[in-house]
Amino acid sequence: MQRTFTAKPNEIERKWYVVDASGKSVGRLASQVAKILRGKNKPIFTPHVDTGDHVIIINAEKVVMTGRNKPDEQIYHHTMYPGGIRSISRGTMLEKSPDKFITRIVKGMLPHNTLGAHTLKKLKVYIGAEHPHEAQMPEALEI
Repeated sequence: MQRTFTAKPNEIERKWYVVDASGKSVGRLASQVAKILRGKNKPIFTPHVDTGDHVIIINAEKVVMTGRNKPDEQIYHHTMYPGGIRSISRGTMLEKSPDKFITRIVKGMLPHNTLGAHTLKKLKVYIGAEHPHEAQMPEALEI
C-alpha cells in the first residue's frame, strides 16, 4: 500500500545558501530563490509545511532588469490614509533601495498567506558583498 509522505516540522533540516546577484536577471534570480525558500528543490517538499532553506543575497545593487522589464513602470502602494496612494518607478526603487526591490519581487512569488509570510523571513538581502551570517556557514549557490 502506497502512503503519502508528509514532512513534520521537527524532521526538517535547514541549510543556509548565499547567492551573489552580480549581473543576474532579477526575475530569474527571484524565481530560483523563491523555490529554495519554499523547499521545492527537496524530495520532502510538503505544500502546507515550511520545508525551505535560508537564502542570503549579496550585491543586490548589481542586479539587472532584462527583457520586457520597464524601469519607468510605476509600483504603487497605499499608506491606508485617505488620499495615501504612493508610487515609485521600478528603476528608482532599484537605485534607492535594491534590497527592498528584490524582497518585493520574491514576496510576490511566494504564497499569499501566513506560510508565505513565515517563509519570507528566511530571506536576507544585503547591499554589497558583506553579510553578518558567517556563523551559519552558508554554502555558495550558483544561479
